[in-house]
Amino acid sequence: MVMNSRSGKGNADQIRETVEALLSAAGRRYELIPVSSGSQLGPAAQKALAKAREHDGIVVAIGGDGTLNAVARVVLGSGVPFGILPQGTFNYFGRCHGIPQDTEAAVQCLLDARVRPVSVGMLNDQLFLINASLGLYPRLLQDRERYKRRYGRSRLVALWSALATLAHAHRQLDVQLEYEGAIHSLRTPTIVVGNNRLQMEHIGIEEAEASEHNRLVLMSSRPVGTLSLYWLLVRGLASRLGDAENVISFAFDSMVVRPGRGRRKVKVALDGEITRMVAPLTFRVANDKLPLLVPRVTVEATP
Repeated sequence: MVMNSRSGKGNADQIRETVEALLSAAGRRYELIPVSSGSQLGPAAQKALAKAREHDGIVVAIGGDGTLNAVARVVLGSGVPFGILPQGTFNYFGRCHGIPQDTEAAVQCLLDARVRPVSVGMLNDQLFLINASLGLYPRLLQDRERYKRRYGRSRLVALWSALATLAHAHRQLDVQLEYEGAIHSLRTPTIVVGNNRLQMEHIGIEEAEASEHNRLVLMSSRPVGTLSLYWLLVRGLASRLGDAENVISFAFDSMVVRPGRGRRKVKVALDGEITRMVAPLTFRVANDKLPLLVPRVTVEATP
């Protein structure tokens, strides 16, 4: 079990005690591997995978979406079952698959779980569980983390940081989209590619079900000003973003994004973690499915 001690609301010790008490009471063998920084997640996940293979076990990630992404990246393609105990702000990945946000309930579900093969997205050679983006959206995520460090982790803080970010002027992206054998030019403030039905339903994207059928969904908009961005945010909060005339969305299997002006490196966000990638950017569904451990009795999540 790889546990990010920095995830959640500063209650890492309490989470650890809960996990250890429940697993010990159930008579399960386990090893908890705590990490305190993102750079430690990869090596910790490799160690966990080696132990799981040695003992015919499973690998579990405890943390927010970035932590789940880092551990899933190592597990994907190994054939080892993957479990999660969500500790993030929105927990879209866990909620979409009926995994409780409460730690005690999530552990109890893990003790009586079944494997569900889950499709995941790829951006170049990097995995994403929920979404991958470029343009304005990574900036929103960066500002959100800055606000959370100052004011705490909550959905209200996330909303307030978004309002502050949208108040500033933003550069437009000039890109070419290559998919289904055709090339399309697009000028937009941001591109988000989604792989999570719940998140897309939450904001009102009609193609949300495509993620359940091994497809990804592009979400973007035509160039708009600050007031229009606020209006789009309001529509998203009301689960009606897809109805806005400036919004573009469609499902696809594979797509290449080529930034204009000869840009070689592009800032992108993968499940909330910011990095830079060399263009062109190729979005596709991963060849392997993630063997996710889900509750034996599925509870459908609601937006």
